[in-house]
Amino acid sequence: MQSIASLLFFSLFGDSDGTETILFGVFGAVILIFLALDLGLFHKTARKITTKAALQQSIFWVIIATIFGVFIYLYDESGSTGMMEYFSAYLTEYALSVDNIFVILLILKYFQVKEEYYHKVLFWGILGAVIFRAVFIFVGAMLIHQFHWILYIFGVFLIYSGIRIYFEDEDEKIEPEKNPIMKLCKKYLPMAQKEYGPEFMVKEGGKWVFTSLFLVIILIETTDLIFAVDSIPAAFAISQNEFIIYTSNIFAVMGLRAMFFLLSGVIDKFYLLQKGLSIILFFIGAKMLLDIWDVHLPPLLSFTVIIATLTMAIVFSVLIPNAKEKLEEE
Repeated sequence: MQSIASLLFFSLFGDSDGTETILFGVFGAVILIFLALDLGLFHKTARKITTKAALQQSIFWVIIATIFGVFIYLYDESGSTGMMEYFSAYLTEYALSVDNIFVILLILKYFQVKEEYYHKVLFWGILGAVIFRAVFIFVGAMLIHQFHWILYIFGVFLIYSGIRIYFEDEDEKIEPEKNPIMKLCKKYLPMAQKEYGPEFMVKEGGKWVFTSLFLVIILIETTDLIFAVDSIPAAFAISQNEFIIYTSNIFAVMGLRAMFFLLSGVIDKFYLLQKGLSIILFFIGAKMLLDIWDVHLPPLLSFTVIIATLTMAIVFSVLIPNAKEKLEEE
């Protein structure tokens, strides 16, 4: 019997040309090697990640993702079109990750997780995201191949998401006790009665029990699934090539952890990013709906709009003082 991983691979890439399959093999090798090195060599013991290390890791993952995009241009039959779609999807997912970072930070602070354990929690959270994103993209691709009109539903949903995010209250509140998955875990899983540091499971009174850190992982995974509801349709709006969608999505997710450590202390400064993200989602949704009238915007235009919107959101966040912060200072 084939494994789930094999089924996913052949369902997504079985009909691809040989070059695309080789590129996916390179992608898989890079992800697996660096995940193994990360947990097995570089971070055997729990320690706080410095801003310098986070910056180096962020630059590293951006370079790796960029090199892979160049490989798509040089070796994939989609050429420059595929490369532009890849970078557009990558930038969109990377930008959407900023909101994800803010929520993860709130979760970690709510559970009073020590900073030296952040890396381990995020490692397993991202590993789960790699697996769940594959399932999401597999299901999405299967449905779109069978029912093309689902793309238009995605378009409407993205426009709605863009409008909702634009007018959303910036003051995020997190209430884990109301999370249905969290309620199920607490109700049916044996939970530890005290803290056990970085462990997810321990023996207590002669039986295995789950720790509060395990609940943090569960909450982060469910949060990522919620964010994937926005990001996966956005990726399908940019490209219908499952190879491009998955690789761009996962490279962005792999850079999420380093970006978390880099931005966790200053994320509030980029207060206009939320508005920028809403504009991007609205644009991508509208682009998808234009297909109804056989209007197709070139990938280069989509890439330009995405990168210009993000750049302006960051620049204006720095140049224009946040009115709310200014009032608090006064």
